[in-house]
Amino acid sequence: MMTTKIKFVDLSLEIKEGLGDLPPEFKYLEEGLSAKIKHLDHKDNISLMVSSFPGISPENLPDGLAWADDLLTIGVHMGTHMDAPWHYHPTSEGKKSKTIDEIPIEYCFSDGVVLDMTHKESGDLISSKDIQEVLQKIKYTLKPLDIVLIRTDADKFWDTLKYWTDYPGVGREGTIWLINQGVKVVGTDASGWDRPFHFQAKEFRETRNKNLIWEGHYAGIEREYYQMEKLTNLDKLPPYGFKVSCFPIKILKASAAWVRPVAIIEKF
Repeated sequence: MMTTKIKFVDLSLEIKEGLGDLPPEFKYLEEGLSAKIKHLDHKDNISLMVSSFPGISPENLPDGLAWADDLLTIGVHMGTHMDAPWHYHPTSEGKKSKTIDEIPIEYCFSDGVVLDMTHKESGDLISSKDIQEVLQKIKYTLKPLDIVLIRTDADKFWDTLKYWTDYPGVGREGTIWLINQGVKVVGTDASGWDRPFHFQAKEFRETRNKNLIWEGHYAGIEREYYQMEKLTNLDKLPPYGFKVSCFPIKILKASAAWVRPVAIIEKF
């Protein structure tokens, strides 16, 4: 009798305070990109727990200790998260853009496909031609609701400045091509779907072409799609033949939400 073995691969980075090994001149990044976390241990909440159960005293608690808790100040784009169309623009496909709580949940559990773009250099634009070449190499044809994950290996530089500044990204044309294949959810192991901002800004200064600005995200104005950023462990996945579960936290009217994506691989 054949037994099915299932392997789970965590595709998320931790949410934590601080961005790691940043030079002093880049510490300003922590203000907008780092969580503020206050951990309350079992001693910190004794008075709160006692007041929550009228008539008890600390001596009635196991070892005189209460519950632990944690207080966070955090943006929805910190840590591994999923962007909704509302993040890109107020409208998508001529209608009001959906917020993260409005994502059809059937988008969030489907077949996964990893496109290995590790041959691309930092700042390179990933085009539809690049995508099609990789698909041809792995002998896979995209189908509607496939979840496409772009592997750059940028996650290997997590906690360094390079994580934020050196990786390739998908532009408007490549994004639109994926959506035209019926793809609704995409993801990347880099800190952003687009190329790093400094590459886009440099090209804009040289050309004054405003279409270069945040072009991968702004593709969502034309075609509705959702994107995950700050994934990890894509190098531990096969090109296809696995499921992805990536249900975002349901935050009412939010532009994004944290997600704990998991790849599910059946091994026989």
